[in-house]
Amino acid sequence: MRAETHTTMSESAKQRVGDVVAGWVEDGMTVGLGTGSTAVRAIEALGRRVRAGELDVRGVATSFFAERAAREAGIRLATLDETDGIDLAFDGADEVTPDLTLIKGRGAAHAREKIVAAASRRFVVLVDAGKLVDRLGTAWPVPVEVHPMAVAPVSRALRAMGGDPVLRLGARKDGPVVTDQGFWVLDVRFDGIDDPAEMDRRIKMLPGVFDHGIFVGLATDVLVGHEDGSVEHRARA
Repeated sequence: MRAETHTTMSESAKQRVGDVVAGWVEDGMTVGLGTGSTAVRAIEALGRRVRAGELDVRGVATSFFAERAAREAGIRLATLDETDGIDLAFDGADEVTPDLTLIKGRGAAHAREKIVAAASRRFVVLVDAGKLVDRLGTAWPVPVEVHPMAVAPVSRALRAMGGDPVLRLGARKDGPVVTDQGFWVLDVRFDGIDDPAEMDRRIKMLPGVFDHGIFVGLATDVLVGHEDGSVEHRARA
């Protein structure tokens, strides 16, 4: 099995990209709030603008983790039932290709993240340069959220597609990671994915799969934090 390529965004880089995307939020917006340490920096930066009286916004959280961060930051929360869409959403990613196709889901919140991204007029991805890849699936596995009773047949089907699925286990508990929806996660390694849109379709078609971490055609912008202090903006063509 190929070793994972671990890249960790520095705290200063996380803060810079968080500050930039928080600066893009305008008064009255509904904002999608991502999950993970980089998204939290953006939530905190947005909260500072709210507490300073610069903004009155509502946040739609992608996880319990994001809900808690938003409350601590002083951001009002809403649901998709209470909005007519999201103006801007932000989140991290594990891999980003030149056409802004993504792998997401190390935090096991990819299903709700995808729902929020799809409901957003603008979806901004926050990463460091180590998350940029030329070909999807070369650095990180694809998380597949699956019903517990379907783990075995879904695993067999994923192997037939060329994947190497491994059930994700809890770091500080016995047993599998359980998502907010009550599903389990298979982390599936591929030796690169030549056609992400086709792989997206094929995995979604498997009975027992709720969703997965391939994001095709959803990201509109990527903010890349570099160690020299700069933030690079990439936009979808």
